[in-house]
Parts: sequence; C-alpha cells; structure tokens
Amino acid sequence: MARHIRSREISVVELVERHLARIDEVNPLLNAVITRCDEAALQAARKADIALAGTNAVGPLHGVPFTIKDGFDTAGVRTTAATEGWAQRVPRINATVVQRVLDAGAILVGKTNTPELTLSYDTDNLLFGRSYNPYDASCSPGGSSGGAAAIVACGGAAFDIGSDTGGSIRLPAHFCGIAGIKPSAGMVPRTGLVVPGGTPVDLLTQVGPMARKVADLRLLLGLLRGPDWRDSSILPLQPKTVAERGIENCRIAWYCDNGDLAASDDIAAIVRGCADALASHGAKPTNSRPRPISAARALFGRLFSIDGGAWIRRLLDDVGTRNRSPALGWTDEAIDRPRASAADFSALLFDLERFRSDMLAFMQDFDLILAPVHASAAMPHDQLTGAANRPAFSYTQAFNLTGWPSVVVRAGSDRRGLPVGIQIVARPWQDELALHAAELVESASGGWQAPD
Repeated sequence: MARHIRSREISVVELVERHLARIDEVNPLLNAVITRCDEAALQAARKADIALAGTNAVGPLHGVPFTIKDGFDTAGVRTTAATEGWAQRVPRINATVVQRVLDAGAILVGKTNTPELTLSYDTDNLLFGRSYNPYDASCSPGGSSGGAAAIVACGGAAFDIGSDTGGSIRLPAHFCGIAGIKPSAGMVPRTGLVVPGGTPVDLLTQVGPMARKVADLRLLLGLLRGPDWRDSSILPLQPKTVAERGIENCRIAWYCDNGDLAASDDIAAIVRGCADALASHGAKPTNSRPRPISAARALFGRLFSIDGGAWIRRLLDDVGTRNRSPALGWTDEAIDRPRASAADFSALLFDLERFRSDMLAFMQDFDLILAPVHASAAMPHDQLTGAANRPAFSYTQAFNLTGWPSVVVRAGSDRRGLPVGIQIVARPWQDELALHAAELVESASGGWQAPD
C-alpha cells in the first residue's frame, strides 16, 4: 500500500475510504472495531495527499490505514481497555507504539475490541460485547487481540498492534489466519498499555505487530523497537540479521504434544508439514521438545496469582471499575486465593529461573522451535476458556516465560476449513531468523487467505 501511494497509483484519501467502507461492510458481523475515527482519518488522508504532492519527506507508512487495540492509549481518541471505569476516557498522549507508526505516516481509522484489561483469551466485555471470528461466526477470534486479528484478516485495516502476556497476539493470529509476532523481551516499549509495569506478570508482556503478511511484520517491527526512555525494560540492542545465520543447516526442534495437551491430528500434520518445508531449504528438523515445557502452565498460573490477585484488584481500583466482565471471571481464582508468603514468592522466583535456564540449555542444540499455537483451530466462545481447554494455552505461555521471540503465520487449514497457524520460536534477539523461517512457511502454504 505504501509503495502504491508513493508511486501515485492510488491516493491516500481513496485508500482510507476503501478501508472505512470495508469496516462498514464487515464490522456488523464481527464487532471488531468499537471506536471509529472516520472524520479524523479522512482529514489526515487529505493532508497526506498534499504532503505527497509537495516536497515534504514522507515516512515508510505514509497513508497506510491501521487500527489499534483498545488497550493502547490514543491521544484524543477514546481508550477504554473495555473496562467500565474508563468507558469515557480520552487520553492526552499516545502510547509509544502508536506514536511511532503515526510518525511513520500511518493513519488511524479505529480502535479494536479486546477483553477487559486485555486479561482473557476470548474477546468479550460488558462495554462492547463479543467479537466474532471472520471464518466462522460461531467461533471466537481469540484474545486478547481478537478484534485486531479479525479486522486485519478481513482487510478493514492494513495492520494492528497487539500485546501478548500469555498468547494474546499469537492465539488470535492463529484463529484468524494472519501473521503476528511476540518480539524478544526488551525490544518494543509497552508505555501506554493498560497493564502497567511492576506487576508479577511484567516480564511476560510484550508488544508486537499483527498483519496479513510476514514481510509487513518485519517492516513494522523495525519501526516499533528501541528505547523510549520510559519503559525501563527496553534494551538498546539490534536483533541479528538472517545474513548472520541463514536457514540452511538451521537446527529445528518440532513437537505436536507439549506434555500438557496434545494438538489435534489436523494441527499435528501441519506442524510436520512445516518441518518438511523448512528441511527442503536445508534446515535440519528433529522431533524433540524441551523437557521443562510441560511445567509451563503451572508456573504461569503461579505468577498470575502469587499475590492473591492484589495486582488485579489494584488495577481495577485504579481505573474505577466495580463490575467486571464475565470473561474476566477466571481472575476470581486469583483474587480469592490467599496471598503467598515471602517464602512462597522466593520459591516462585527460584522455579522461574530454573525453568528459563533449563529451556535455554535446550536451545544450545537448536536454533528454532516449531510448535502448535493451540491444540485446535478456532473454537466456540463458551468452550474456549472452559477448564477442559485451559491446558491448550500452555503452548504460548511457555514462551512468555522465556521471553523469546515467537512468530505465528498461517500454515494451513483444519478439516473444517478454519485457519491453522504455526508458532516459530527463536533464541533471544533472533527475531529476524524466526521471521525468515515464517516467510518460507508462508510461501509454501500460501499464508493468509481472505475469508469468504
């Protein structure tokens, strides 16, 4: 789109109008975009066309329409995080990632739906209701970046930006057939995201782009990364390039069962097919899984509940919310649990470090991991977050615990025709290698396919 704009093949106004029309067409079915920016977007589009006609320098995203998950602050545009206390909140300052894509020339056309405070795997809340999967309206688009994935999959936005504490970029990308990346921990600032730093889950949360093509993730990640002098976790490091380590002779571990819940036969076949596709490019795949990974879900749950839910109560109090969404009901387990002792907390830190160390030792022998994103393709809302299916989230949770980069790209379909993504995980700061492998999978599988 940016290239067509720069070559004058389409005006920015026309491109924005087409996206707004597409949102008009599909959003009644999806409930993905919950705040519209039509007037401001068209005004920005007119200014962008004038700038392009003059001598003003234009950014790499000049005129490209995007949406943003409602968990990120947008100056002058309602930002609710889908919680009652913020129902009419309008921030004065953009989240860092929002400001960076705006500075690159992108145009905001709307905010996308998310579960309350971004704390659920299903996109549903009391303010705006449910979002729906564009490939099967009886199914969830996933969460917490469910609205983002749904509208990007349908062409209502060129890209969105998600946050991922336990799979909130990767699960919706898998369910909705698009591409997304949870970058290496310490790469992209989280300033302006609803979940603040300093919580027990702080080290788990990363921010990254969601788009239809892997090449778009690479472009966007290059614009989003780097310190903002606000988020103290961000490092001034550059990720390694593929030129430093290509896919040829790349050692790849793949598995279809993480020891918590085995993937469906359809998904297992697609994982094996991806391993074969990369082998055709000279990679060396091995059926192997990290020994400690079966403990990921229990460790993840302990982190969320170690303080008896005090951090969740504090967040709800800070935003002034009294009535929580049913989709946030899982937090009752954490809130009702007695607070851990100092000894319990120190034991958790020990176990977390041992998990991370043991996982890193596994990666001494491998460059990449191929794994399911979830044990199945998209599921009905009422089934997705039920107790029987909670083990399936451990496929993504494991790599929040490690902080490693993980890319999801559509790699096929299940027998119902629903999208199936593959999770491609790399060593720390080897994001580019994971993106490169994802492009090869995308080329072999066809990647994103428009919903009917």
